[in-house]
Amino acid sequence: MSQIKIYGIKEALNPVKARLSDVIHSCVVEALHFPVDKRAHRFFPMEAEDFYAPAGRTNRYTIIEISMFEGRSVETKTHLIRLLFERIAQEIGISPQDVEVTITETPRHNWGFRGLPGHEIELNYQVEV
Repeated sequence: MSQIKIYGIKEALNPVKARLSDVIHSCVVEALHFPVDKRAHRFFPMEAEDFYAPAGRTNRYTIIEISMFEGRSVETKTHLIRLLFERIAQEIGISPQDVEVTITETPRHNWGFRGLPGHEIELNYQVEV
């Protein structure tokens, strides 16, 4: 299970939302072995005056927050982060300097979806990769 939130300045984020979602999803499918039909992305296009960025970033500065079940190896998460930087730069044209990724892991029992606690749900993919 995962939920992905993407934040950016609306003038820069809105024109690339669909493509960025596809790129992020391709990385998640490859690195985390997610099913192709499993995607939960939420975009938060913001006014420039509400989105402060560290020095050296452009108006394309984008934050990607990934919340997911715990259980992936450090190598798997590192692979996901590297794929995100690489593909976003290649396919969207956003520099790695303008992308920030955070991964937050929680136990399955702290999730609830499809009417059940997460630890009671059968998944059609492996979490421990």
